[in-house]
Amino acid sequence: MLRHHRLSLALLALCASPMAHASAWQKVCPADPGIAPSGELVAQRVEAARVDDDQDRLYEGPVWRDDALYLSDFVHTGRFPSRIRRFTPPDRWETVVADSGSNGLGLDTKGNLIAATHDRKQVARIDLPTGERTPLVSRFEGQPFNSPNDLVMAADGSLYFTDPDYQRKAAPGGQSQTRVYRHHGGTTTVVEAGLRNPNGIALSPDGDTLYVVGGTADGDVLRAYALVDGVPGPGKDLARVSGGDGMAVDCLGNVYVTEHGEQRLRVFSPAGEVLATIRVDANITNAAFGGPARRTLFLTGAASLWSIELPVAGLPY
Repeated sequence: MLRHHRLSLALLALCASPMAHASAWQKVCPADPGIAPSGELVAQRVEAARVDDDQDRLYEGPVWRDDALYLSDFVHTGRFPSRIRRFTPPDRWETVVADSGSNGLGLDTKGNLIAATHDRKQVARIDLPTGERTPLVSRFEGQPFNSPNDLVMAADGSLYFTDPDYQRKAAPGGQSQTRVYRHHGGTTTVVEAGLRNPNGIALSPDGDTLYVVGGTADGDVLRAYALVDGVPGPGKDLARVSGGDGMAVDCLGNVYVTEHGEQRLRVFSPAGEVLATIRVDANITNAAFGGPARRTLFLTGAASLWSIELPVAGLPY
């Protein structure tokens, strides 16, 4: 039985690189992933990614694909207009989809870009050459979602996504609760209904654990769900976080949680132990590994992009 790895078949092109393994479903991580970061670290701004205007912008949903970083650039007012931009190191910065309505971005099992979109309250596949969207899931129990925020797809095609209400006003309708969902085989089921405004979501490298950041009566938590055949079990809280937002995961299984207003990212072991803190100089939203060996951690935030080189490889979104 294939495990539910968080990967893109587009990564098969890495078969001649140090990231290669014998099995196609294992090429997402190298044989020697490196060592976990530790201590207090500081990420550096990518100056090429600046936008000089007076809009209340957020960069969100980074994903590494085809030697470039893609992210959502949306205005945090009105109906939250959004576009997809591409950063090709060291300094190429361009708009590739002018009207995407997107927040979180990811990859499907064929390496296509997928997006959580607030303007149409759906998760969709996006064709980069044309910007055309193909809906993957648009409604639950006959009603639109609130504002799909972040997402991850497993190797079996299971799509897991969060649905807070942050951009609910972008379009009419919504759900009575904020939830986490799984969409598989044409059926949408609830993973979690007990978190207020669930936000970041990620899978462990072996695909056996789903991670979600969301709110409780006692504050935000990092919650883990064991997966059996793609079906999540009861959630277990691993750590308390402050203003938890997006996540990344390295190839050792450590979880990188951005803490928005704290202007930092903390690295947690799979057991919830704090291993490292990475600081930035503005509000932070999300993170993804990229670069030639995927040891560059990119961080998005308030009209800002940062990067830091780490001693470990990680997953591309």
